[in-house]
Amino acid sequence: MQKITHEIILVVDFGSQYSHLIARRIREQNIYSKIVSYKITPEEIKKLNPKGIIFSGGPSSVYASNAPQCDEQILFMDIPILGICYGFQLGSQILGAEIKSSENREYGNTKCTIKDHTSLFDDTLGDSIDVWMSHGDQAIGLPEDFQSLAYTENCPYAAARHKEKSFYGVQFHPEVTHTTSGNQIIRNFLFNICGCAGDWIMSSYIKSAVEKIQKQVGNERVVCGLSGGVDSAVAAALIYNAIGSKLSCIFVDNGLLRINEFESVIEAFNNNFKVDLHPVNAKERFLEKLSGVTDPEQKRKIIGHEFIDVFKDEANKLADIKYLAQGTLYPDIIESVSAHGGPTATIKSHHNVGALPAELGFELVEPLKELFKDEVRKMGSELGLPDEIIWRHPFPGPGLAIRIIGEITQDRLEILRCADEIMIQEIQSAGFYGKIAQAFAVFLPVSTVGVMGDERSYENVIALRAVETTDFMTADWVKLPYEVLANISSRIINEVRGVNRVVYDISSKPPSTIEWE
Repeated sequence: MQKITHEIILVVDFGSQYSHLIARRIREQNIYSKIVSYKITPEEIKKLNPKGIIFSGGPSSVYASNAPQCDEQILFMDIPILGICYGFQLGSQILGAEIKSSENREYGNTKCTIKDHTSLFDDTLGDSIDVWMSHGDQAIGLPEDFQSLAYTENCPYAAARHKEKSFYGVQFHPEVTHTTSGNQIIRNFLFNICGCAGDWIMSSYIKSAVEKIQKQVGNERVVCGLSGGVDSAVAAALIYNAIGSKLSCIFVDNGLLRINEFESVIEAFNNNFKVDLHPVNAKERFLEKLSGVTDPEQKRKIIGHEFIDVFKDEANKLADIKYLAQGTLYPDIIESVSAHGGPTATIKSHHNVGALPAELGFELVEPLKELFKDEVRKMGSELGLPDEIIWRHPFPGPGLAIRIIGEITQDRLEILRCADEIMIQEIQSAGFYGKIAQAFAVFLPVSTVGVMGDERSYENVIALRAVETTDFMTADWVKLPYEVLANISSRIINEVRGVNRVVYDISSKPPSTIEWE
């Protein structure tokens, strides 16, 4: 178990898709959080020495035979615990409460009346707040050593605490934005109940991350695969900060990058770091393998395998490489596997084809795997990376291949690159680029009738996509002004040959994904 040198709050995952949001809300208060499996033992918790624990929600009923159950001794460790929804039901059941299916289930926004303002709820919250409910079970009867803190029309124990043990519970979800003052409730738990200082800052994290890299790597050499995105760039910068010239970077041009991306990344790294950079032009290799392929999963596999082969060829030219660095982030881990051995459902197969397999013979260095995207950007800024890298919108591992529906051809790539560049230029000009989490164009091989000049045209469609999100696990479409959309559409149709129609994607995640394939 990793030794923690700063104060920490553990998020025990019982299968909630909101566990990552709980972790984020804690980090927003400058407190380090870590998601762990409900199978964690009291001994492992003692080694981590947390200031507090939050039990997540979950889809199960606590009385079901296969429901996830934690070690009951965790409730008796004299560590403050906040149970959310399922976590509240499980903790209160262990402490003697009865949990049953409620006659009136609650889902969505609900008015919650506060009875006690001395612990989870302070005086700033008033007498009632709007909360987000998502439950079919609830505590029917709490023992006398529990105190009700809040209630709703259908739930007498919307919030409660144990009078002797430091156990608190809420039946609603304070971590979601739908709960007004949810952040304040979490703050009250962290600072007033757990006694946190809120002193986890990026500069101190960088120092400990550098020490950790140095301890892992020693005097060995490391190779890092750059993708052109912020994650791999920050990972490389951090490792360079730790081991200097013992780092080599490989940047593969797979022919699926954005316009001028290959050249701009090389220039940015050469100007900011004296890193040993190896650019590889492999356009023809990739496009030849992708010829005639239309299935999106097959595209990913081809790109992934070819990337591995190209990377292996280049890495073999370097002497004495023992470690491989990757820009894996915390959401990558949460989304790509069933979270930490817990019951959380896998949301998607991970887009990052740069994840290299063990057969290459390298040991992995993943210095960002405990960070969210916004934290990685803070780190990049602290490390001196230029804004054009730090704030550039994310780009998927398979590149433009998953933004071209159907077969990949040179003509389609050129059309998409030009359309995408126009979109980015226009949202930058309108002052929206920094307000949007991700914006891009998608090539649709759907020929539609148009009139260009005095002639009928039968050409392709470009779809525009722009989303706002903090964690990329949920996202909403951006309400761009009509004027901006009109300028983008007009320029694409006038300047990009082969396009006569532009549409705007107004779907959110979920149910849609951010990327189209």
